[in-house]
Amino acid sequence: MRKILGGLAGIAVAVLTVMLMEWISHSIYPMPAGLEITDTEALNAYLAAAPMTALLLVLAGYFIASFDGTFVACLIGRTKPHLYALFIGVLMLAGAGSNLIMFQHPTWFSVSTVVGIIASAWLAMKLARAVLPKGADLE
Repeated sequence: MRKILGGLAGIAVAVLTVMLMEWISHSIYPMPAGLEITDTEALNAYLAAAPMTALLLVLAGYFIASFDGTFVACLIGRTKPHLYALFIGVLMLAGAGSNLIMFQHPTWFSVSTVVGIIASAWLAMKLARAVLPKGADLE
């Protein structure tokens, strides 16, 4: 039960973190009035003109979400942190990847997203292993 709860908590924390960071980004850099979220062309034009700091906030959200989601999952699940890193990392890549596929992003943003999500999940796993009791990751 603890393992399932760890995975679910990790997902919840990651999703809430992404939502919070996107809310912050949109609060600082609001989308133009009348922009329809279903209008792919208009959204692509908006992304092309968006300030770099707006994209960096979203990117930071992906990194932080991958890290804190994995870390929480590892701490609650306690055993086999590498599985939680893989689980949360893959889910984060799937979510961010669908966004990258649906809308045109700068190449640097796409590459940074993939590399950063993987690195963040790995770092969180390493930190969790350091704070978990010895041998907990082998149970």
